[in-house]
Amino acid sequence: MGYFRAAVCAALLLFATPQVAPAQDVSLSSPDGAVEITGNLLGFDGEFYRVETKFGELTVDGSGVSCEGPGCPSLSDFVAEITLSGSSSMAEVLLPALIEGFALRNGYKTRRDSLGNGHFEYVLLRDQNRPAARFSFFVNNTDQGFADLLAQEADMVMALREIRPAEKKLAREAGMGDMTRSSRSRIVALDALVPVVAQENPVQRISLPQLAAIFSGGIQNWQSLGGPDAPISLHVPVPGSGLTQAFEDRLLLPAGVSFSSNLRHYDRGSALVRRVATDPFAIGITSFAEVGTARMLTLTGSCGFSLRANRRSIKTEDYPLTAPMFLYLPERRQAKVARDFLAYIRGPGAQIVIRRAGFVDQAPERISLNRQGDRLSNAIQAAGPEVELAELQRLVTGLSGLRRLTTSFRFETGSARPDAQSRSNIEQLARALEAGVYDGWALTFVGFSDGEGAASGNRQIALKRAKFVRDAVQKMAETTGVDRVDLRVEAFGEALPMACDDSAWGRKVNRRVEVWVQ
Repeated sequence: MGYFRAAVCAALLLFATPQVAPAQDVSLSSPDGAVEITGNLLGFDGEFYRVETKFGELTVDGSGVSCEGPGCPSLSDFVAEITLSGSSSMAEVLLPALIEGFALRNGYKTRRDSLGNGHFEYVLLRDQNRPAARFSFFVNNTDQGFADLLAQEADMVMALREIRPAEKKLAREAGMGDMTRSSRSRIVALDALVPVVAQENPVQRISLPQLAAIFSGGIQNWQSLGGPDAPISLHVPVPGSGLTQAFEDRLLLPAGVSFSSNLRHYDRGSALVRRVATDPFAIGITSFAEVGTARMLTLTGSCGFSLRANRRSIKTEDYPLTAPMFLYLPERRQAKVARDFLAYIRGPGAQIVIRRAGFVDQAPERISLNRQGDRLSNAIQAAGPEVELAELQRLVTGLSGLRRLTTSFRFETGSARPDAQSRSNIEQLARALEAGVYDGWALTFVGFSDGEGAASGNRQIALKRAKFVRDAVQKMAETTGVDRVDLRVEAFGEALPMACDDSAWGRKVNRRVEVWVQ
């Protein structure tokens, strides 16, 4: 009896957001009949009832009560219902591949059914082809995904950008919690914004200021970029797409410009790429995973550094236009199969599926010092009065024999807070320490800075960032596993730049913490 009351009281504190379901009358009774809860059933996840009562919404453990009334679900034939809405890129390839992998690992069969208008559902089937779960996909864009979540019409949002402040505020007001917390947002895979042209286009490189000028209408002829005397044709995803909004947020708004009115929009990345690939005067912004037969342009800066999108540069965020692929979910209890799926997508098996599906996984890789050729040549090229030969020798000596993990950490603009991908990396590295992945190893958190200000001051700032990340990983891992790993910190300040310091994006790329292992 005491347990029953405690479960109800705890539920009042932990669960406050209704799931969309037809409201039906039910009565929940404790085994001794001393407590009875009546109201409208808002949802059932196979384990817990959520009921709207005269006291407010209650969540009650189904194992401790009996249910009577027309709304009572079948406990033996319960089918979990999970609705996802948002990015077509995630819905069409990535999530179905992960559901297939999850089903194979857990002994389910799968069936895909069309819901019309491009929407579909995956049904997980247990023995005798009885449904166990239904994943319904509403394929649209990131904007619509958040709108559906706020309207209580979706359980998860598939997003190609971070939640915006207005959406975060509305979600909190609707009782969905802080959607920026790690428990509310999950990075499923990594992607990147890439500029693409046709193979026959002679332009090979472009700077981010030039890219912003092109898509805002400031540059309208290829001749300005060293190409032919021909007008530039612009191609982007639809306005509500997370990729389009990320491009706007990260390139256009900081430059004080907006999109040109002469854009062609596409609701599918594959259609955009096909169009660009057949037009020698076209340029498009698309996903790294959907480049197809088009050719990516290399990003460059006025100082001569160049950065090209590839799997490793996206993992490390060395490529400046990375685009994590998010699942956002509200502060409510998910059905057990949904919780199991969310746990699966973080595991090593899922990382293989993600990679095979053409996206960038989050499994750490190790890169030896002798494969840092471009970075080291950039360091030598950028060296000046403040970064002397002795500092470069200290760097090479200090990192010799170590390998760099692709797990890196960068910070939000004007903030000491790690960005979204880095927050995910902190959590992943902490879990790896807990699991004993690095037992007996030495992990060195190495801080780097941009070149603004005095070199000595920059090295101190970089060291503080390295200590911050190390401490954040230790805190998340608590004490489990940390004592079996030697965690060190080091800093080389501005000695190893990744990009030019003459732009905000270049300075952000240079401000980072890397992890080197031995």
